[in-house]
Amino acid sequence: MTALKKDKTLFLIDLLKVSAALLIILHHLSSYGQIAIDAKLALPMLMEYLFEYGRFAVQIFLVMAGYLATQSLTRFAKQKFSANLALRIIINRYLRLFAPYTVALVFTIACAWLARFWIDDEFVGQTETLAQFVAHLFFLQGILGLDSISAGVWYVAIDWQLYSVLAILLMSFSSYQALVWLLSIVSVGSLLYFNRSSQYEAYFIYFLGSYSLGMLAFLAKNYSDPKIRGLAKFLLFALGAVIAISSFQELWARNVLAWCVALALFIWGNASYPAVNPNNADLKQRALQAIAWASPRSYCAFLIHFAFILLANTIYIASGLYAHTNGTMAIGMMVLVVIASVIASNYLYRLVEIPSTKLKI
Repeated sequence: MTALKKDKTLFLIDLLKVSAALLIILHHLSSYGQIAIDAKLALPMLMEYLFEYGRFAVQIFLVMAGYLATQSLTRFAKQKFSANLALRIIINRYLRLFAPYTVALVFTIACAWLARFWIDDEFVGQTETLAQFVAHLFFLQGILGLDSISAGVWYVAIDWQLYSVLAILLMSFSSYQALVWLLSIVSVGSLLYFNRSSQYEAYFIYFLGSYSLGMLAFLAKNYSDPKIRGLAKFLLFALGAVIAISSFQELWARNVLAWCVALALFIWGNASYPAVNPNNADLKQRALQAIAWASPRSYCAFLIHFAFILLANTIYIASGLYAHTNGTMAIGMMVLVVIASVIASNYLYRLVEIPSTKLKI
């Protein structure tokens, strides 16, 4: 037996990244433009399922982000709190997100400008303003109540908020025991109250419950102090019980999914890539290599795909392809969007994201 070699990344993490990114792309394809409308003619049940439930992939992102952020930040556990260090960590996180995000925004604005010549649809939006663009650069569009330039970019702003809050908390508490209790209590409020009111959608508190589940999963599995591991394990299952009990009143499937993802990370989060039998390696090996290749590019695919949805709908309408009313052509355009997003994500990752990692304070 031989194993696929993979440094610093683990199979479940990579699989979740790739699956969640693909689901979000398919969800947006099923939601926006004439292509989405016509595709429902060919595959009505699948398109309806992607439209209704594809957005739940955000919960996978949130839990996984909490898990990975805790993994990154716990190295500062024994350091004395320093405002300068905390600020440096927060700014470096911003810089890590900023470069590919900005390039994707500019490309999306160009595609939207082109789309407006043929498409009069709400999802294309009005012409972007300078103030709107600047607000996006500082992740403030949601807080300021401005229209989003691209679908999904709100998540980048929320990710930065959550990471910043977690960084400050992990560096402020000398005892993780008190911090774990505090975050768990606040998470209950997030899951059962804030997460059910749209007025909080632009703020970290709306998503903190799912993010904290990822944090608890990491601490329960990997933290060096056995007391903290035991407490985190207890609270992880306690939050699961709270979610289950609250489901008797009203089922919130996204909370259930978030806890299931956290449980999977707790059980298999450290699992390496599965072994491959050299006598029958072709299909499995290629699948594993595809996941390993796509995982680091998933963020770029997430950022760039909406521009191709705009572009595909423009071509679909301008060329008259929409006249084929059986939906087959729309499905073909959806496949092309996925392929184009994957190819573009590779260039965005190699030419922008990797070089931008040098932008550090």
